[in-house]
Amino acid sequence: MNKPRNIIPDRELVRAFIAGDEDVFAVLLERHQSRIFTTIYLIVKDRAIAEDLFQDVMIKVVRMIRDGKYNEEGKFLPWVVRIARNLAIDYFRKQQRTPVQRENDQYDIFNAVPRLEDSIEQQIITEENARYIRALIQQLPEKQKEVLIMRHYAELSFKDIADLTGVSINTALGRMRYALINLRKLMGEDVNIASYGQNVQQE
Repeated sequence: MNKPRNIIPDRELVRAFIAGDEDVFAVLLERHQSRIFTTIYLIVKDRAIAEDLFQDVMIKVVRMIRDGKYNEEGKFLPWVVRIARNLAIDYFRKQQRTPVQRENDQYDIFNAVPRLEDSIEQQIITEENARYIRALIQQLPEKQKEVLIMRHYAELSFKDIADLTGVSINTALGRMRYALINLRKLMGEDVNIASYGQNVQQE
């Protein structure tokens, strides 16, 4: 490479890295680390956790590139940001904590659709049923699940969710609404989680 590395496009740097020039990864890292870290931090809201996840993201990115799994037609940053977002969301999926309802939230997720029956709403505050709710969430379509977790567990605003997922606020709100409709349907009908699949409403 004869051009200064700081002006070389990402796609060329990735090609050079694949070809064996490992030093160019430092250029990619310096160029994009702020955006990647911010993506993680906005979700987890804890600097130490965000730093740990950032390292995990970099390890996964390097491994995937070396394994020939990078095929984004030069769109390196969106690819890495998606990996970072998914790892941050996975962090919340692994947490065994009860969802907390926020009384002062102007758009509480369980008020986005007509309120659930009192008996179900009461059940949500118990740990046993919190685990049940988390299991139901895993059955939602990926985009609905992503928005619900980012909103309810990470407590992100819909503006932040829209920015992180690359959609409009209205689209983020729509995905949340469908997620809640599907959750209410599952809880109301007491559908067997293992057999649930095709009867969810899509985006």
